[in-house]
Amino acid sequence: MAAPTYDVPDEPAPALGLVLDEGRGALPYSLIHGEALVACAAWALGDAGITPVDVGVAWSSVQGADEPLVLHDSLCPMTPAGFLAHCVQLALDHDAVVVAVRPVTDTVKRVDDGLVGDTVDRDGLLAPSSPVVLPPSVVRALDDFPGHDLAALVARLRGDHAVELVEAPPEARRVASAEDVRLLEALTGEAPHQP
Repeated sequence: MAAPTYDVPDEPAPALGLVLDEGRGALPYSLIHGEALVACAAWALGDAGITPVDVGVAWSSVQGADEPLVLHDSLCPMTPAGFLAHCVQLALDHDAVVVAVRPVTDTVKRVDDGLVGDTVDRDGLLAPSSPVVLPPSVVRALDDFPGHDLAALVARLRGDHAVELVEAPPEARRVASAEDVRLLEALTGEAPHQP
């Protein structure tokens, strides 16, 4: 079965977006297709019709916009713009926090008292990807900027808000090393949009 493709609608729903790079070391400034990961992530927001805002913008201004907020991880720089726009629309349609995830492909082992044990069944495991989209109702409910740790944010929101997991396309995978960047560059095989 072919993976779904996502196109940016002619008139995407208005949304604000933040590219998260804090706490990720120097990796967001590594190059993919000759451009910094953080720049590619920002371009994807713009291509999706999402208005980028700076992390330093007052939280009350973000709340006052009454729009979804897209939290886009700079370590998922090649997330397609169409997928970002799709996640925004899902957040609006379902009034839910939309969380992009990827299937886990690595072998995962249990550790008990410092000893490596049984292999964990990967079928039920998911790895965080990007984006996390907060619908306007959740943006209004938060007292302050939600932070840079998307996994911690989702865990915190899960008890009080509806959370919808959406499988992200392979291009949206999260990189954790220079080797991962090279693999993602080979997977995507094309230069990102440039302004």
